[in-house]
Amino acid sequence: MKKLLYISLGFIFLTLGTIGLVLPLLPTTPLVLLAAICFSYSNKRLEEWLCRNRIFGSFIENYRTGSGISKLHKYTSIAFLWLGLITSMIVIRTPMIYIVLSLVGVGVTIHLLMIKTKVN
Repeated sequence: MKKLLYISLGFIFLTLGTIGLVLPLLPTTPLVLLAAICFSYSNKRLEEWLCRNRIFGSFIENYRTGSGISKLHKYTSIAFLWLGLITSMIVIRTPMIYIVLSLVGVGVTIHLLMIKTKVN
């Protein structure tokens, strides 16, 4: 039952990560990494398949090896992160949401800035 839960979560995260490739409001890299973690707990073949995937394999490899992400990817991610957060704040208009989304935005921005910048 536990393996089935991890496999299901892995595919949910992978699906959301895939949507994030075309919808910039969803963060592709963290979702793909979560999928890889779920697959590693449940099914090694799925984990290996994801790590070898021509689209997502580089996300996982760059994170695991610590080689970093490109400057363009880093700053684009931060820009779309804040665009999405500010849009959500405008739509929802609740002071508590402003605080929560601002804290999330600051935390994710700091995390992204701390990731090594890949030299091409």
